[in-house]
Amino acid sequence: MAVDVGIGLRRGSLMQEIEQSQPDLDFLEVAPENWLRLGGPVKKRFQALCARYPLYTHGLSLSIGGPSPLDIAFVRAIRQFLDECQPVLYSEHLSFCSDNAHLYDLMPIPFTEAAIDHVVERIDRVQDLLGRRLVLENVSYYTAPTAELDEATFITTILERADCDLLLDVNNVYVNSVNHGYDPAAFIDRMPLDRVRYLHVAGHEQIEPNLIIDTHGAAVSDPVWSLLEHTYRRFGPVPTLLERDFEIPPLSALMAEVSTIRTIAASALPTDAAPRETTTS
Repeated sequence: MAVDVGIGLRRGSLMQEIEQSQPDLDFLEVAPENWLRLGGPVKKRFQALCARYPLYTHGLSLSIGGPSPLDIAFVRAIRQFLDECQPVLYSEHLSFCSDNAHLYDLMPIPFTEAAIDHVVERIDRVQDLLGRRLVLENVSYYTAPTAELDEATFITTILERADCDLLLDVNNVYVNSVNHGYDPAAFIDRMPLDRVRYLHVAGHEQIEPNLIIDTHGAAVSDPVWSLLEHTYRRFGPVPTLLERDFEIPPLSALMAEVSTIRTIAASALPTDAAPRETTTS
């Protein structure tokens, strides 16, 4: 069974390669912050690509778990972008990235009941402002400050109480499983079937046998490919993004990994599996 596969759109040589070769992709993903204020020729090029490929959006600056008040002006700017571009969905990170200033990193939210209350209230507010369901990504983390709950319970409780959806990052599950000593397949199995909207796979750097850094700057590793196969067997043909943010290779190398994703999906999924619907959020 085929699965929709996409890559992230980046300005520069990668964008030019996509424009010139028109690769066999099912969607492109962008961070809205990088495209909000585009104008002139670059905006026209972006609009042309959006006319050819469905668009997924994956934000960087919402800071849904942050201690400071929500940036309402920013959320409204995101809504304007989404209304204009009509992407399939808008996703963000289940983390925080700002307090009095932008931290330029994704910081872990404490796995506590109080944090759940805080995050759920903010998700409700954001979903009201956007007029859309929010899709939140499980993030990699290197410490769990003042944890009262395990990671899976924390995530699933937020999804249920806020009535939002999940971007399941398979690489992040694997990274966290090594760094924090849990079974990644068992974690995948605890995620709710009806909440997973799409998947990410990416590369990482193995520093020590029990320490991985989530870099998004390398090819996908064999253990992550294996976990992706398990994920397809659990959830079916979920749209999947090949995520590469640093050390971006030529498009041909990315398309080779796209082909691997499709091969894994074909082997993991029954031939009569129904494709996931991808309606606009």
